Amino acid sequence: MENRLPTADQNFVESLIPQRFPFVMVNELSEYSENHLISGFKIKEENIFVHNGVFQASGLVEHQAQSVALHTGYQFYLLGKGAPTGYIGAIKSFEAEALPQVGDRIISEVEILNEIMGVTLVNIITKLNGVMIAQSQMKTVVK
Repeated sequence: MENRLPTADQNFVESLIPQRFPFVMVNELSEYSENHLISGFKIKEENIFVHNGVFQASGLVEHQAQSVALHTGYQFYLLGKGAPTGYIGAIKSFEAEALPQVGDRIISEVEILNEIMGVTLVNIITKLNGVMIAQSQMKTVVK
């Protein structure tokens, strides 16, 4: 498989995750390694998590979870397989310092701490203009 990084090709990025419009919260894949990923997302007015021009904390959680799904999906892509379905198994912690607005581009860095039998434990930091606005630790599960 060819290395398609970095990419902001919306169709390619969406092919790596199980979510579909209007529930897609990632549109950029900047870096990938076995234990690391950097994703991006530009917030648009029509996003279902935007209220009064502000991207809500629930949208940040979903963006972070989809960033983990993007990591798994790219792993499967490199193996020549389709994106698996998964879900959030547990959120150990989540803290939002600020909420981005319509037009902002957020960047999330995923650090894979442990992955065993389809369960992935991750730390995620989301930044806006280089400043951390949210962080979490969660477990995701591949079906």
